[in-house]
Amino acid sequence: MQFIDASHAIDALALDNTADVTQHADAVRATRRIALRFPKWTDGRAYSQARLLRSRLRYDGELVATGEVLVDMLPLLQRSGFDAVQLRSDQDRAAAERALGFFDGHYQADLVSKLPLYGRPAS
Repeated sequence: MQFIDASHAIDALALDNTADVTQHADAVRATRRIALRFPKWTDGRAYSQARLLRSRLRYDGELVATGEVLVDMLPLLQRSGFDAVQLRSDQDRAAAERALGFFDGHYQADLVSKLPLYGRPAS
């Protein structure tokens, strides 16, 4: 996961978390970076948007989480298809990097592991 400094502007197609991403399919196909906003850390609609972009629209460009992005959100952001985050200014990057390793090997399938645990080859 890439970390983008909160003081830098992001050159991307910015979609509000209330937007129906399927209605923006033409704009999505025309861009290589999309910023999805979390106006509150408790509002998870951007997770659903990311999932729709990756699965239904087959978007393979960069997805960036912006807004009220907290360290605790990073594992789910990664599983939902986000490539980069712009952490809230009071969040610690070292803690964020540690958080990405907390839940390695989920049993469910997601955008990182396409098969559930029981369907993966034994290591």
